[in-house]
Amino acid sequence: MAVTAETQVGPAAVSPVAARRRSRRSAPAGAGRRSRPLTAYLFLAPYLVLFLGFIIAPAVYGIWISLHDYDFVLPYKPWVGLDNYVSLFTPGSRDFGDFWQSMGATGIFTGLSVPCLVVLPLGIAVLLNRKFPGRTFFRAVFFLPYVLGVAVIGLLFRYILDPNVGVVNYFLGRSIPWTTDLPWVWVSLVGMTVWWTLGFNATIYLAGLTDIPRELYEAAEMDGASRGQQFWNVTLPGLRPVLVFVITTTILASANMFGQQLLLTKGAPGTSTRTIIGYIATEGLSSFRMGAAAAMSYILAIFLLIISLVVFRVFRERQDAS
Repeated sequence: MAVTAETQVGPAAVSPVAARRRSRRSAPAGAGRRSRPLTAYLFLAPYLVLFLGFIIAPAVYGIWISLHDYDFVLPYKPWVGLDNYVSLFTPGSRDFGDFWQSMGATGIFTGLSVPCLVVLPLGIAVLLNRKFPGRTFFRAVFFLPYVLGVAVIGLLFRYILDPNVGVVNYFLGRSIPWTTDLPWVWVSLVGMTVWWTLGFNATIYLAGLTDIPRELYEAAEMDGASRGQQFWNVTLPGLRPVLVFVITTTILASANMFGQQLLLTKGAPGTSTRTIIGYIATEGLSSFRMGAAAAMSYILAIFLLIISLVVFRVFRERQDAS
């Protein structure tokens, strides 16, 4: 009688499939895992190269520049150590008054624009998250200004708000100095920036609203919660990570405002609306004081880092308390 492979006893009776399974079990446990980190690093390599070449290397080189009296048109760059940093905190020095005046102007703009760019887009996102005819059209309308460049926005509002021939003053029948006098220049800068960028924050809020489970609203409605209570107890807690992102990025973007004041007010009146980025650009590119400009940049970066950490800390404490 013929004996098949299934009836045989011994090593010869093992099927090919079972042999492959046994060989896998007998292989070293970490053999398959060793290639995974290498594969991950290969995928990350293009980004790491760009990150090192365009972020880390310029940052390190910028620190080196800030320690020198660096004029890129002269062959010699004398070493000055921390003098560029010390002068920023020494009353009566060349940079002290203008630097802190520009920091103050940046703080005013940030303090006025950030609340508007956090609250208004949230309200718009809540409205656009509801179902109504033309919802997609209105979403596109609110986001459309953000795709325009700062040069387009600046020149557009320059003509609209011109005190002499501007459209706004024509319809108001008054000569309001939107671009030349306080406090109207701040109204112009903040209003232009809010109109330009609120669509981006509204889009971020919309993405966060879609991640909040609908069942939470239905449960709150069954418990008798009003729309205001649902917003406060369901929407805001669900948007906490999005709020952290929006607030942090908005603060950073507002603190780095430059194009608006350059195109709309040119720092007027005087240097009242000249932001710190504008002052850094003037000192570094017009006065050829790259070392001092680099030091100012790192002081600004430290301030923004501290503010970002405070924002993260505040929201983390609220999350732990809840």
